[in-house]
Amino acid sequence: METSAAFNKNTVEFTTVAAEYCAFLEQLYDKEPERVVDVLSKLLPLVYLKAAMLPEVEPEGLYLEEYVTQADYDEIRAMLMNKLGGNDDYLEVFVEDMKYSDTPVRKCISEDLADIYQALRNYVQSYRSGLDEVMTEALAVCTDGFRTYWGQTLANTLRAIHNVRYNSYQNPDETAFYD
Repeated sequence: METSAAFNKNTVEFTTVAAEYCAFLEQLYDKEPERVVDVLSKLLPLVYLKAAMLPEVEPEGLYLEEYVTQADYDEIRAMLMNKLGGNDDYLEVFVEDMKYSDTPVRKCISEDLADIYQALRNYVQSYRSGLDEVMTEALAVCTDGFRTYWGQTLANTLRAIHNVRYNSYQNPDETAFYD
């Protein structure tokens, strides 16, 4: 008997890590900026690794509810922006628009992490339904999103987080996280 992709070992492990990522971002209020950057520098590679190991699943076209509202997204982004301060902005080179631009493309860690949060929170909430067909469709949608958008976003953002954590990148008017 073949096990559903929704109950595959790699799927369960990814779901656990995705839920941890979401829970961490939802509880930023009392965390110091240094702690936020430290945890993200360790959690993001794990999310990427577990997503890269997900089984191949074809979407069936089932309707999936969107659980993350615009207000939820804005709250997560604002909390991250607040924690990162002047370290939120970074220059991106892996953007299609960069080919046609004479100036660097500015990105925000907070927006990138909120985008990843939205994809993962919607996935986790659908997965929690316990319905195999919903869980499998959510897995297919999440895997497709990883390949086409949020996986590259995560990799790019990790580079920026790494820079903040280990190189003390700063805007001139900000104080360093790590002295």
